[in-house]
Amino acid sequence: MSRKKAYPALLPPMMVSDAVRVALAEDLGLAGDLTTQATIAPDATAVAVMNAREDGIIAGMDLARAAFAEIGPGLVFEPFVTDGAHVKAGAKIAEISGNARLILSAERVALNFLMRLCGIATHTGRFVEAIGDSHAHVCDTRKTTPGLRAFEKYAVRCGGGHNHRYGLDDAILIKDNHIAVAGGVRQVIEATRAFAGHLVSVEIEVDNLDQLEEALDADADAVLLDNMDAATLKKAVAINKGRAKLEASGGVDLDTIGAIAKTGVDYISTSKITMAAPPLDIGLDIDIRA
Repeated sequence: MSRKKAYPALLPPMMVSDAVRVALAEDLGLAGDLTTQATIAPDATAVAVMNAREDGIIAGMDLARAAFAEIGPGLVFEPFVTDGAHVKAGAKIAEISGNARLILSAERVALNFLMRLCGIATHTGRFVEAIGDSHAHVCDTRKTTPGLRAFEKYAVRCGGGHNHRYGLDDAILIKDNHIAVAGGVRQVIEATRAFAGHLVSVEIEVDNLDQLEEALDADADAVLLDNMDAATLKKAVAINKGRAKLEASGGVDLDTIGAIAKTGVDYISTSKITMAAPPLDIGLDIDIRA
């Protein structure tokens, strides 16, 4: 199925700079890079090359660039790929030239951001590939590394996935505990409608088909079908008849997502694309020129 191609995701420059400064401060501490200061002359220059050591999808180039920009003046960062690009093992990602001390002191921060985000983008890409030409969208969750949510969700988009809500303040998702305290599906949806503005979407999590029908009768905008097998998800799609957007979640992995996508649900959310993503192996090799 053909889809309109989305514009590329972007990270606000201020957010990138702030995160990189915090990471550099954490690494440099109060005394700076002792090893580099002890071994490298202050005026030594170098050229460093970043290479992918395995196949993957790139994400986080702005963070890598910022690490070399924030460490001090004069470094030249030349990228050879853009975020969202698929690269093969051995591909040259970027070249950094200038003061050797600065390059070495920023190296780990740049690589940490890049390896983490490339890993998420690459793992997301595997899930997207697994659903083939299904109309479903692969979505992330709020299960992200504290302090890195915006970057990890950005990496999901670089890998071809979609973002669920960013936090508790940008959408309403009624969970089972909300239902339990509020007294039932209809009651909690009615309370939500009375509270929320007209631009706020209301999604509710249900555990069974009876709850689904109750949620649909109460005019939920979207329904999260929690931990349902493929046969039950198919029944849910038939019951829904296009009235609400349906999201499947729970028990989603690379072995199950293909069958889930074939049921006809609109969205498939999984924490696996962020919490279980291994980092992409990226190296930085330096060559002293002067």
